[in-house]
This record gives sequence, structure tokens and C-alpha cells, in this order.
Amino acid sequence: MQRTTTAVLVTVLLVAGSVGGVLALAPGAAPVADRQEQTTCDYQSLFDETIDSVVSVRTGSGMGSGFVYDVENATGANATADAYVVTNAHVVDGATAVEIEFDDGEFRSGTVVGRSPYADLAVVNVSDAPAGTSALSLADTPERGERVAALGNPLGLEETITHGIVSGVNRTLPTDLGFEIPNVVQTDAPISPGNSGGPLVNCEGEVVGVNTAGIARQGAENIGFAVSPSVVDRVVPELVADGEFDYPFLGVRTTPVTPAVADANDLNRTDGLAVVAVLEDGPSADALQGATEVETVGDRPVPVGGDVILAIDGRQLGSGEALGTYLLTETEPGDTVDLTVLRDGEVRQVQVTVGERPDPMGT
Repeated sequence: MQRTTTAVLVTVLLVAGSVGGVLALAPGAAPVADRQEQTTCDYQSLFDETIDSVVSVRTGSGMGSGFVYDVENATGANATADAYVVTNAHVVDGATAVEIEFDDGEFRSGTVVGRSPYADLAVVNVSDAPAGTSALSLADTPERGERVAALGNPLGLEETITHGIVSGVNRTLPTDLGFEIPNVVQTDAPISPGNSGGPLVNCEGEVVGVNTAGIARQGAENIGFAVSPSVVDRVVPELVADGEFDYPFLGVRTTPVTPAVADANDLNRTDGLAVVAVLEDGPSADALQGATEVETVGDRPVPVGGDVILAIDGRQLGSGEALGTYLLTETEPGDTVDLTVLRDGEVRQVQVTVGERPDPMGT
């Protein structure tokens, strides 16, 4: 079944200037009582066990949240025995120095050692963190329905915990800088201005996301987003080691092959991604072909002509989210990827050398 994704207006959250029947179980399944116990979250204990690792991040233009990150295995020029704080790139914005307030109320000066606007992640070094400061560990990608809690400083209210569940995974988050962040976790745990950069944790206190944004539009209720742990695990170590992250880039704009796209292009299938445009002189310029024209079907523009990307390195693509997530978590600039494309009614293989995405405008 073909699914379409409706883009929604997302506001990046940073506080400016302030901060009679028998139930049969499947073989091997746990009894209902056991499963209920496994999904119970003691939020008071969870707060007590994790809040020491949550900090307030303050700049000249506002404040957000962050958490102490484990860099035990990090290497490179910036890797030391100091404490490192993970937050959002938009929280630190263009700052090089920030103030970090720890849970006990102690302030420390922090230095921004790296940021990735495309992943909305940044790392701050604190050379003299308070004694006993501990780091939070990363979890695997969470599952829909999993109980979670968001920690941070919404609207400047320190030491706050809100709770909910994971509403969705592998979302794509639009930004006001014109690009999208892939592989994002959706949650109904309330995320308000000032929560940005704080951890979204599971019932074991492991980080399942970095709170980054919430829907700010009439009618939206408890729709928040967090950068996934797989993206954190991919990006943050490089920010610690090198101060930057080389973001993978194909230089193409795509759209899912909906029935309207299939009809307009005489396709007998509704899978894959239609290539709308290819960046001139970009990584895919000599390998992929974009649409040659645009038709209006109903009230929607539909690309006509051009390639349809069916798979990357043998992995089938059903959405732009899948392509963006694969590029970010499985490739790096300089890698060669094999694309299975449909061109002029024939399936063929093309190769593209992954490039580095240029800095977004306004950063």
C-alpha cells in the first residue's frame, strides 16, 4: 500500500531571551500480567536516576537543554577526559562559548566543539564538570508504543519531566532552513520551548532521542520530535573527534511514486522514488535523470519523465525517509552506492559516488 506523507509546519523550539472469553497467547509470549509489568514506568525513580545528567544550555540569545554524553571510546583531537554535553545545533546557534548549568545549580563555561545543522546536533566541552557528573547511554531505536519521558527545561522551568509514548519512528522533519532531518522519533510526550537538546529516555534511563521540535499549529496536540539514537551515534562521535560531520549527499530531489505519478508516467508499479530534479554538477549529475516536465493531475503537480529509484545497495525504497536514513546512517562522502533505477521502462543499475552536503543557507 502506497503511503503519502503530509508536510507540517514545524517550529524549532528555543526560548529566545529567556529562558466470557479466553485470551490465547502466541507460543513463547509472556503472560498479560508480565507484559504489563514490563511496560510500567516508575517515572519518579526514572527522574531521580537521570536528572543529574541533564543540563541547561545558555547562550546570549536564549536557553535550551542538553545531557552529558559518554565519550569513553571517542578518539581524535578533541577527545579528552572532560565532560561532553549533547544538545541541538539550533540551541547553540552561532555561539562558540556557552554557559552550562548542572542539576546541582553549579555553572560551568562550555566550548562548542562541533555542530551539524543537518542533524540538528551539537557537542559542548566542559573541562571542569562537577564531581560525580555521569553520562547517559544510548538505546537502540525505540518501538512504537514504547513508554518514554522527556527531560529538560521547558520555558525555563528547570528539572522538568514529561511522559508519553513513542508515536512513530523514521519520520522526516522539515526545518525552516529548507532541508529535512531524516530518521526522527515522534512522541506524544510534551516538548515545549526550552526542551530542545534534552534527552528523550526510555524506562531504563537510556536515551532514545534528542528532543528537537514540536508542532506549533492550531489543532496539533502532543506531537513532538527527537533526533533518533542511531543518528546521534553516527554524528556525535565525529563532532567530538573532528569538530564537524561530513553529511552524505546525492544531490537529488525525489517524490514517492503515487498512483498519480505512475499514471502520468505510464508505470505499472507504485513503488520507488521518482527523481524530480538532479543538482547540476552534483554527485548524481552524470548518473541520474530528473523529470523533463511537470503535469497537473487534479490540483497537484506531477513529475513526468526521469528515473525512478527502486533500491539503494539492494535495499528497496518505499519512501524518501528510507533513502535519507540509509544515506545518513550507512554511508559517508566518498562511498560508492549502487542504485537500482527504472528508466524508459527498463530496470538498470547505476553507481553514484556520495558527496558532502554543502552548508545550509543561514548557517
